[in-house]
Amino acid sequence: MTKRPEEILLLAESGRLLASVFEMLDRISLIGISTLRINELVESFIIDKLQSRPASKGQYGYNFAINSSINNVVCHGVPSLSEILEDGDIVNFDITLEKNGYIADSSKTYLVGKVKPAAARLVRVTYEAMWTGIREVRPGARLGDIGWAIERCVKRNGYSIVREYCGHGIGREMHEEPQILHFGKPGTGLALREGMVFTIEPIVNQGRRSVKTEPDGWTVTTRDGSLSAQFEHTVAVTDSGVSVLTLRSNELLAVKKRKSAA
Repeated sequence: MTKRPEEILLLAESGRLLASVFEMLDRISLIGISTLRINELVESFIIDKLQSRPASKGQYGYNFAINSSINNVVCHGVPSLSEILEDGDIVNFDITLEKNGYIADSSKTYLVGKVKPAAARLVRVTYEAMWTGIREVRPGARLGDIGWAIERCVKRNGYSIVREYCGHGIGREMHEEPQILHFGKPGTGLALREGMVFTIEPIVNQGRRSVKTEPDGWTVTTRDGSLSAQFEHTVAVTDSGVSVLTLRSNELLAVKKRKSAA
């Protein structure tokens, strides 16, 4: 369950490369682009530019490099030529990358064009919920501490946390133990140890937390049609706290501010 220092270095390299994929997407105007085209751009960038492998392609029979989840899609949205991003949409891109046998996993919800304030607020709170969970990571903390902190952040903002999907350990395999729930009770669950590597990836619904799987067997949507957002990072437990392995360069300042405020 714990990784050796040399393994964490390899995971950090995969995380650094994956962060650069999102930085590439940050430079694209998403309005009018199909999600299949985004998938093609990501796959080409990972393979040709980064000399790496899109780890989700072929995993569990999935045929794409990304999940693209728009508006009321909770997770596992399948890229499509007919699915065109429009002004006012929110869309989550969930991407995995493998380099030298080790996998990193991250996702980000993008605001497409001019987004309504209510949608922008949902995305902002979801991002803060992820960081609220990350701040709980340190040796000796419990998994329940992470889940409790995330759920409290979500509920006090009037939203609901999806319970059917959770974070997970990661390394040579995309999904390893332990499971990281985004709800829970403080002081309960597995104690964290230096060398553990896992994802924190809360999914937050604007309405009720109930979800359903669409007929394609992949796409999960909110039952009430409300918007849903998600953010995800891969993190490692260090001797003194946490290292975010998929941290993007535009997040560095925010991390420094959080540390100084703590």
